[in-house]
Amino acid sequence: MEIRATTVLPAERRPITLHTADGLELVGELAMPEGGRPDATLVCLHPLPTAEGMMDSHVLRKASFRLPALANVAVLRFNTRGTTSRHGTSQGEFGEGETERFDVHAAIEFTEFEELPNPWLLGWSFGTELALKWGCDPQVMGALLLSPPLHRAEEADMKVWADSGKPVVALVPEHDDYLKPDEARRRFAPLTQAEIIAVDGAKHLWMGEPYVRRVLDEIVRRVNPKAYPLPTEWDGPWEKDVV
Repeated sequence: MEIRATTVLPAERRPITLHTADGLELVGELAMPEGGRPDATLVCLHPLPTAEGMMDSHVLRKASFRLPALANVAVLRFNTRGTTSRHGTSQGEFGEGETERFDVHAAIEFTEFEELPNPWLLGWSFGTELALKWGCDPQVMGALLLSPPLHRAEEADMKVWADSGKPVVALVPEHDDYLKPDEARRRFAPLTQAEIIAVDGAKHLWMGEPYVRRVLDEIVRRVNPKAYPLPTEWDGPWEKDVV
């Protein structure tokens, strides 16, 4: 069977609650490989909630549907403060990327508490700003950035990552609405180890199965190279996602 947009592959999925240092409860989900310890963990930071971004934004949702089974990778998703999705609404209100630092730290602390191995940040759009501003933590292996707009993250934030030496990979769509590949290479110059990958034909929202597969392949190539490239066929049990 060909893996499609609505294909949900087997995983151990459970709802979680993240507790922030400023007293909020955030709605989330952890998807784990069935019956074994993951090789790596993705901490997903979703797009802008004021523009309908949430933990169920499609690339992050498909990562949770596929990567536990295909790549032995755990996927942690959550709604930042004040954000609603089919999983529920997190407490608090949108903080313009500032108070969300508590949300990022709560997610990273959760990976430590649960002893989830090799956590990587996976930020998309607004989520890349959170990763760059607040995510350079000793626990974190590196950052994967999808469609970074660089509206909030500043040169000083990139310098922190540069000094850490941790890998940072940015996937930049050819037709992005905010930051195209050539400008991305210039803007990311202070983050000296950043790898900028231009994706031909792609747009900011990564719509279309070919672009989703490209994104997930690039993620797996970094966090668990032995599972790269991902298969596009599946012979085992599966379910269909119903929105």
